[in-house]
Amino acid sequence: MRVVIIEDEVLSAKRLAKLILEILPEATVAAQLESVNEALLWFSSHDKPDLIFLDIQLNDGTGFDIVRELKDYPHIIFTTAYEQYALDAFKFNSIDYLLKPIDKNELEAAIQKLQEIHQIEEAGYQEKIEALQQQFMPAHRERFLVKVGMQFKSIPTSSIAYFCYRDGISYLHTAQQSMPIDHTLDHLVDELDPKVFFRVNRQFIVNINSIGEIHSYFNSRLLLNLTPAAEEEVIVSRERVLKFKVWAGL
Repeated sequence: MRVVIIEDEVLSAKRLAKLILEILPEATVAAQLESVNEALLWFSSHDKPDLIFLDIQLNDGTGFDIVRELKDYPHIIFTTAYEQYALDAFKFNSIDYLLKPIDKNELEAAIQKLQEIHQIEEAGYQEKIEALQQQFMPAHRERFLVKVGMQFKSIPTSSIAYFCYRDGISYLHTAQQSMPIDHTLDHLVDELDPKVFFRVNRQFIVNINSIGEIHSYFNSRLLLNLTPAAEEEVIVSRERVLKFKVWAGL
């Protein structure tokens, strides 16, 4: 069994690795990773392990930021410093967790339960992870992790002026730069705050704060001037005009 530990406290990670090997001598700790950025880089160049021990609170984000960016992930045992009352969602969704400081007997029980989960269909397991994420993460996405060279850059959602789809690729645009992202606009609409972001057509989702001017356009449509300026004309499609006016307070 190949195991990856994602934990920003070095001593805690080393202790956890030691306990894992005592319980599962045949296991291999493939990596001990300390941050969201380091974990995403590791997963982009290595085969999927059998099991992740995932800390919820990391220095540069949360464990759920990692899960959200992975297209496919293995079974997960969460490690957390949350108090017991905050862990009801874990129990309800039958997701294994370990409360810090980690107890060896609890670790052994969690591993045993996780081995039983292998009998569950993978799709059903991922649905449980997604349900757990919804309970512990904000209702709307607060940042995007974008790969720039060999690093992942954290972009606050509030700083994004608009998203656009061009030549088969989705991009996010801030005041300073445009960056490709691995998300469809259909997917983005479900994650963004609808009070702030509106999909004006098939190609653009705009932040209300990026709209400088609104002009009437032929066929009962609207033309938007955005900041920063888009390469293409940004036109509110006719079928979305009424909802756009309500959204924009026109």
